[in-house]
Amino acid sequence: MAFLTGLVLGFTFGIILVMLFVRFENSRAENRKELATTVHQFSKLTVEGLRKLLPPGFYPSWAVFTQRQKLKWLNLELVKLWPYINEAASEVIRTSLDPVFEQYKSFILASFRFSKLTLGTVPPQFTGISILEDDSSGITMELEMQWDGNPNIVLDIKTTFGMSLPIQVKNIGFTGVFRLIFKPLMEKFPCFGAVSYSLREKKKLDFTLKIVGGEISTIPGLSDAIEGTIRDTIEDTLMWPNRKVIPIIPGNYSDLELKPVGVLDVKLVQARDLKNKDLIGKSDPFAVLYIRPLSNRTKKSKTINNDLNPIWNESYEFIVEDSSTQCLTVKIYDDEGIQPSQLIGCARVSLSELQPGKVKGVWLNLVKDLDIQRDLKPRGLVHLELLYFPYGAKDLINPFAHKFSLTSLEKALKSDSNGADLSVTEQRKNVIVRGVLSVTVISAEDLPPMDVMGKADPFVVVRLKKQGTKLKTRVVNDTLEPIWNQTFDFVVEDGLHDLLIFEVYDHDTFGKDYIGRCIMTLTRVIMEGEFRDSFPLEGAKSGKLNLLLKWTPQPVYRDP
Repeated sequence: MAFLTGLVLGFTFGIILVMLFVRFENSRAENRKELATTVHQFSKLTVEGLRKLLPPGFYPSWAVFTQRQKLKWLNLELVKLWPYINEAASEVIRTSLDPVFEQYKSFILASFRFSKLTLGTVPPQFTGISILEDDSSGITMELEMQWDGNPNIVLDIKTTFGMSLPIQVKNIGFTGVFRLIFKPLMEKFPCFGAVSYSLREKKKLDFTLKIVGGEISTIPGLSDAIEGTIRDTIEDTLMWPNRKVIPIIPGNYSDLELKPVGVLDVKLVQARDLKNKDLIGKSDPFAVLYIRPLSNRTKKSKTINNDLNPIWNESYEFIVEDSSTQCLTVKIYDDEGIQPSQLIGCARVSLSELQPGKVKGVWLNLVKDLDIQRDLKPRGLVHLELLYFPYGAKDLINPFAHKFSLTSLEKALKSDSNGADLSVTEQRKNVIVRGVLSVTVISAEDLPPMDVMGKADPFVVVRLKKQGTKLKTRVVNDTLEPIWNQTFDFVVEDGLHDLLIFEVYDHDTFGKDYIGRCIMTLTRVIMEGEFRDSFPLEGAKSGKLNLLLKWTPQPVYRDP
């Protein structure tokens, strides 16, 4: 009896399982059919239909709507033309770049030229094209380009030590955007007067260097010098805003050439927490700054020996050709004497971030490489003050005096004695910025505890670095939020070249303990006349100073 009961129950349970499985499979098939129908309907949607269906805020990160059109047809034709382009372009590139390399070569390279140059058998691939509609006087075309070529490039290198070496450039990989500008448009065939070309964007540029029959790493600094020369040459001769203009119809196309549009004044204030490159002692840092890496446009600071927190307080002037795309580059090196200097770190700031006539102070994080930022280890910070003045900007207010015309930080003044304008160089020599600086130390916030009871007895020492004047506030006991509201007046003899330093100490019975400091130039207060702001304390775990600065100018000429 038990056997029959078990048999019936098992049979019944099995039938139920089969029915459930069949129902599940039928439902799954229906869902797949509905999904396939939906996907088929979506596949027929146009880009405009997708944009109407899905709001921009709900686009997935991988969804990109681009106006660039594919160029499969061009790549097919380029494969056929490449052998002829290789023959024609190789010699043109060689004769064009040999003299250019001489302008950008490192100091350890006496000679830098091509020994062999062919572009190989692999043509570049154009992956997209777009037309920019922002200029009615011309046509601007941008082509996305990718090239993983097999060129045969051998460089004939001679070092300043008298050594000659054949260097092979291998494994070239390039990705970027190539720009063509057909301008001006004309009523004469082919309907445009000239063609300008440039690299609008360099997304990737990789290559390796090898001594023919040897190893390049056996010569310290040689690989970095050659690689830097190649990258600087490409950066400064082909990258936008630099461009090459090819006349098509005879005429004057000087307006298409790169021209100065303004002046950038840079104050290299200081650096802090630099990475130490020396095994014994500390690094001897100096800075190299440039917008274009030409030797006559590159500025070098003095070397500060044995210091990882150097203060330079040096000013430089750079010519700007395109404030919307150009950048200021700063590189910090460790001076190794007769040996090649070691790079501590580098940074870059875009000029498009600057407001004309306004001082901008920036702290830049130093990185190992500006193009490939794989090494994210801390290398220090560099402090710059930037001031951009475009040419012909009549609406910028001169903060000095109505009789004088300020065109940049240290350019100064038109002659008011005989009406004749002095040259920029003479103006710099003859003019100083003199005035009275009123400094109000208002308060401090969130100071780190210095005593056993978790409090501090803070006071502030205020000093002008170049002039040597030093004053200090009273001591406020048992607080991390002191309020001073003390004002000090300084007669400043050379405002453009002095530094204002605030050092915060904790008062003790038998001395004082250092808490932190703020360092600033007088540029901002000279330009604005008065400002109030908070400044974080350098070298402290926390804390900031609240300050009020006022400037009363008195421009004078130095005695000849």
